Amino acid sequence: MPSQSKSRSASAAAAREAVERARRRERRQHRLFWGIGGGLVAVLLVAVGLAVALNQPAHGDSGAANIPATPARTAEGRTDQPPWPTPADAANRVQAAGLPMLGTEGTIEHIHAHLDVIVDGKPVTVPAQIGIDEANGQISPLHTHDTTGVLHVESPVKADFSLGQFFTEWQVALSENQVGGLTAGDGKVLRAYVNGKPYSGNPAGIVLHAHDEIALVYGTPAQQANPPSSYAFPAGE
Repeated sequence: MPSQSKSRSASAAAAREAVERARRRERRQHRLFWGIGGGLVAVLLVAVGLAVALNQPAHGDSGAANIPATPARTAEGRTDQPPWPTPADAANRVQAAGLPMLGTEGTIEHIHAHLDVIVDGKPVTVPAQIGIDEANGQISPLHTHDTTGVLHVESPVKADFSLGQFFTEWQVALSENQVGGLTAGDGKVLRAYVNGKPYSGNPAGIVLHAHDEIALVYGTPAQQANPPSSYAFPAGE
């Protein structure tokens, strides 16, 4: 009898040990499953985060996606006499030009062109702050900072920008025979020049390129002689 009792005890102990081993194995498998699962979830979260970040426009400006690859080649605005001041509502004019207001200047497309507007032999000031809303901290990818006539293209995406977009932001009408309230006729003509060469067609369609000198000259045919052909851009521009 004692030997049978010992045998039963040993068998019970072995059974308990087997059960405990099975439980330990199950716990290890459970931890392994959740460890792998948690790692996969973390990897997926990182991947999603990277995808979202890579698809964000530069500087986090959602408006970057609203910059058209092909710019408007017409202009709409005032039809009064110069001078033409900076519009009071920059955001409204930028929207009219088909462009977004950004939270900061872009750096992907960064060029400068220069604009001269000459009426009856005298320069018309191109105002500062066109396309800039300082009160709300917003700026168009196409704008001016000062009255030098330098047009700044600072965009978070690669795109073309036109003189028509700029004149719409300025709120000055522009066409083949009109700038503001000045129209061709009675011995007066309107001519456009790019780097000293005549431009045919609607000058609103002129696409801005780095260091272009654009001149709009309104007056008699004699006043069309020797239009500006270049501009001394500051170093770094």
